[in-house]
Amino acid sequence: MVEVSKIIALGLYILILFLIGVFASRRVNSMSDYYVGGKKMGFLAVAFSARATGESGWLLIGLTGMGAISGLSTYWVVVGEVLGVAISWWFMAKRFKRKSDEYNAITIPDYLESHFKSQKKNLRILASTILSVFVVIYVASQIDVTGKAFESMMGIDYYTGAIIGFLIVLVYIFIGGFVAAVWSDMFQGVLMFIGLVLLPIVVFFSMEGTTSIIASLNQIDPSLTNLWGTSEDVWMNVATMLGFAMIGLGFLGSPQVYVRFMSVKNESEIDKGKWVAVIFTLLTDAAAVTIGILARILFTESGQDPEAILGNAGENVLSIMTDNFLPYILVAIYVAVVLSAIMSTIDSLLVIASSAITRDFYQKVFHPEIPDIDLSGMTRKVTLIMATLALVLALIIAVNSPTRTVFWMIIFGWSGIAASFCPVIILTLFWKGYSEAGAMASMISGFLCVPFFKFVVPNIEGIGPYFVQLDVLAPSFLIAIIMGWVFSKIYP
Repeated sequence: MVEVSKIIALGLYILILFLIGVFASRRVNSMSDYYVGGKKMGFLAVAFSARATGESGWLLIGLTGMGAISGLSTYWVVVGEVLGVAISWWFMAKRFKRKSDEYNAITIPDYLESHFKSQKKNLRILASTILSVFVVIYVASQIDVTGKAFESMMGIDYYTGAIIGFLIVLVYIFIGGFVAAVWSDMFQGVLMFIGLVLLPIVVFFSMEGTTSIIASLNQIDPSLTNLWGTSEDVWMNVATMLGFAMIGLGFLGSPQVYVRFMSVKNESEIDKGKWVAVIFTLLTDAAAVTIGILARILFTESGQDPEAILGNAGENVLSIMTDNFLPYILVAIYVAVVLSAIMSTIDSLLVIASSAITRDFYQKVFHPEIPDIDLSGMTRKVTLIMATLALVLALIIAVNSPTRTVFWMIIFGWSGIAASFCPVIILTLFWKGYSEAGAMASMISGFLCVPFFKFVVPNIEGIGPYFVQLDVLAPSFLIAIIMGWVFSKIYP
């Protein structure tokens, strides 16, 4: 009965996405339509799409697991993300929309080249290259989560699940482009919101004999109630807190989020959408952490093996909670909720990657004489190629790194894009002295620092463990800002 319900729910979910793709295809008549929806999108669609894209499978699989492992200190992720989203929508979105419309830009490299009045193509080539590399990594991490979700929630083999998820998202993106991505993200964002917010409420009122969440956590491990972290080393806790909170930096200019601001029909829609975006972030992120904390309490009090909930970074938390507290049909719906979080990010990233190769490389650098209308076929082929590369990478990682965790693997891809582009977007919006050389220095340093802080610095004796907790985004982001300032002063 359970498996039949899940299959039916999955079938309905796929059918809805396919219909969205079909209807969206009727609005795709140009390159602008395919990449930014003709700049005619409304605030609800943009707000839900931006948030669904920004969260991904990391929210449901990764953050719930981190809540179970780290306890109350995980709420620093919520603080960081809410601040990042609020700053982005309140102080940056309108400026970016105004400038991108002025430049008639439909991609981030378009925006950068026009902003600096670049006569050469170096900036566009650099931006497109970095975007393509990290998008493939990020999409691969999402495909990896898809496989894990199918395995834990439906009992389907990991590799089969990864391929099914890959095919689902490819079909509706292939048909409808950006419009399909935004409309499907809105549908999927609503599913995510309802699913995440309701589950901890249902679980909390189902808990018998638990008088206080704080008291229960204290009984398990007093460090779980410490907002500053679970370590006895103060500086380790500071690094952990900053590592969690600084995840929100990625909302200050990441291309997959900011292309949504390009697509909105006018600035007044941003004023309406900002409230939707902030409330969505606050409630869904807090709910995800709470789900993990409640799971830790319930499984400890029931006397079950802690490994059942904490094994593999707690990535099976959501699956266990839904199976234990929800009726069959709702468990089936939660399969669609998890897939929604994943697919809403994959579709957006594939559109971004396709634009980087087709428009920013092929057309703008090598064949500027080709009109937009002649590139529609190539756009879809590039989408297919980029998606396939990401699938292959995901499968290679799965084979060679069985101990990988969703939380940090996705953050690596997210950080790569954010460290390369967010400092650049921020400085173009707020500093007139920022030069093209400074922008290139920011992108290159941000791009190189992410793998440096991920694979080199953690091995340094003494400081290495602190940087493991701090993770890569904050130091990479800071260095990119500094390098942008230095090179803008040297080469104004």
